[in-house]
Amino acid sequence: MTTKPICIAIDAMGGDTGVGVTVPAARAFLRTHPDARILLVGRPDEVQAELARTGDPAIDSRITVIAASQVVSSSDPPAQAMRSKRDSSMRVAIEQVKAGTAQACVSAGNTGALMAISRLVLRMLEGIDRPAIAAQLPNVEGGAVTMLDLGANVDCDATNLLQFAVMGQALVGVLDGKSRARIGLLNIGEEAIKGNDVVKEAAELIADAGLDFHGNVEGNDIYQGKVDVVVCDGFVGNVALKTSEGLAQMLGQFLKEAFTRNWLTRAAALLAYPALRGFRDRIDHRRYNGAILIGLRGIVFKSHGSSDAFGFEQALRRAHDAARNDLIGKIATALPRPRGVEDPLEGAVGLASVQNQAVQGFQG
Repeated sequence: MTTKPICIAIDAMGGDTGVGVTVPAARAFLRTHPDARILLVGRPDEVQAELARTGDPAIDSRITVIAASQVVSSSDPPAQAMRSKRDSSMRVAIEQVKAGTAQACVSAGNTGALMAISRLVLRMLEGIDRPAIAAQLPNVEGGAVTMLDLGANVDCDATNLLQFAVMGQALVGVLDGKSRARIGLLNIGEEAIKGNDVVKEAAELIADAGLDFHGNVEGNDIYQGKVDVVVCDGFVGNVALKTSEGLAQMLGQFLKEAFTRNWLTRAAALLAYPALRGFRDRIDHRRYNGAILIGLRGIVFKSHGSSDAFGFEQALRRAHDAARNDLIGKIATALPRPRGVEDPLEGAVGLASVQNQAVQGFQG
């Protein structure tokens, strides 16, 4: 665990709201992390105007504005964002991590572009073929389950899924302090004969890798606390995540409608308010905002594009924890070392090769 102050670079222009969310979120985060620092990367006039509108000199002394003239929009294809927007707030923020000026980067911008640019600038850890999106979701036991991949790779082979399992175990060790995570492979049934050939082969690889593999898990097991890590490809993971978020929002809407139907139900709502507030907090997806782009040689977190300041602050907290606990070093240590490479963090990847690969497998 590192004890030096953590600096986080924020893509201040990313997301649906930009500085209207990122600036207040940065300040809220700094109030509870007195030794942390923030780099706000974006168009200086817009960032400074928002800082001036809600000034807080005690907090703002730990904020530095880094100029970037361009913004990656939600509709920009990843290839265009890489080649035509070299001075975007997203790319400049990621470059702060590469340069060592910041220990982590957080953006609410275009997911595909963030993945592609991060892979281009930071490169991959040795032994990892593809980065994955990993996030924590609540479970019924009051803890959390880490799930990956959640949308970076729509097609995966068995080796990719094994690598996701290894990275997931390392991530749980950092976020939850568990030295040995229980791994589950998402499938259409618990039986070993279930699933397609890729999932069956992945089960064999994970079982032989020395991990605490609990076998196949089904969709209804994700939130039951049976495992600490759920492994799947990005197509399945993204569908499962968005379905879960939609269900939580629907349940919340149903409760609101039920308790505001008439004066009697409103009175009942007053009596049930403490329980309703607890229920709302447990299913509030904002509390679990912040998905890490895992497998890179630097820490990059993705926030929901529609996040409010509270949600974006949670992503900052997760990025801070990952940096403070040396997540990249722990993942590198956990990975099998490629033949001829002594240090998993060494070994160059050709820039042209990275540029050709970076746009493959990402969602826009």
